[in-house]
Amino acid sequence: MEKETPQAAPPPTFLRGEEASSSSARARFERLIRRVQAEVCAALEAVEEGSGGVGVGGGVFREDAWTRPGGGGGISRVLQGGRVFEKAAVNVSVVYGVMPPEAYRAARPDAAAGAEKAGPVPFFAAGVSSVIHPNNPFAPTMHFNYRYFETEAPQDTPGAPRQWWFGGGTDLTPSYIIKEDIKHFHGVQKEACDKFDPTFYPKFKKWCDDYFHIKHRGERRGVGGIFFDDLSDRDQETLLDFVTECAESVIPAYIPIIERRKDTQFTEKHRAWQQLRRGRYVEFNLVYDRGTTFGLKTGGRIESILVSLPLTARWEYDHKPEEGTEEWKLLDTCINPKEWI
Repeated sequence: MEKETPQAAPPPTFLRGEEASSSSARARFERLIRRVQAEVCAALEAVEEGSGGVGVGGGVFREDAWTRPGGGGGISRVLQGGRVFEKAAVNVSVVYGVMPPEAYRAARPDAAAGAEKAGPVPFFAAGVSSVIHPNNPFAPTMHFNYRYFETEAPQDTPGAPRQWWFGGGTDLTPSYIIKEDIKHFHGVQKEACDKFDPTFYPKFKKWCDDYFHIKHRGERRGVGGIFFDDLSDRDQETLLDFVTECAESVIPAYIPIIERRKDTQFTEKHRAWQQLRRGRYVEFNLVYDRGTTFGLKTGGRIESILVSLPLTARWEYDHKPEEGTEEWKLLDTCINPKEWI
């Protein structure tokens, strides 16, 4: 496991040499994710600033920059204890070097059938990832992640071509079904997808529902959005533009919902249900999430890997909401995904 080295401030780039100023996919993607990180953090801080006060955490992001010996590094920005947001994290990482075969299988299980006996795999991976947990039970959690991977042939099997692919998505996890909010969120995702291909939204919406399936519970984590992975079936320029469009849709998809719900009155009953649903969030991330698995198997920075977990969550033995209640409606939706637009 490589130990990261803290940095006093983020470097201008995590790339080396001439590539840092080039027009390569690596350089352009790093510039994209660092811009998205800055813009999302600024939007969330603006919500805190406009909320009439700040919480114990001050309503601003703490920033930690780090580098890794094998190559690259990252920037973690975390807001905790705000008036609106209990915890919000927006991280970027740009890492490269070699990864063991088990990490390659975690990153790309569908394409790694021959990697069991292969040697270390040279790789490049860059991404922006965020999870935002509001305080108010009527304000939904949101997650987004957009990433770019490259791999070379395993070190003991020279001659194979380089592979590259994009992955990512944006999804919503409410504690209560508010149709206006969910339709708005899905509408923004569809608009971004439709600019490139009208088949993208229905395909990636279903992929999202299937991916965020908590198999041992038989339910989805939330109400979905879009999700895709191993995307390399079109030219690289088109897919980079598509991922850029998706990443830039995060703020218009989410901030209007937060502005509508951050001050909604709620009771301890509402709060307890929110905590139970956050327990489901924890279960998915620790058991099934490919990003978490990849990070752990490549010796990634543990604080950045687990930053998606909420500050607080709750588990009750054999809890079942009464049929017909607002809580039951949320659970029913998670068990039976719906079409929102």
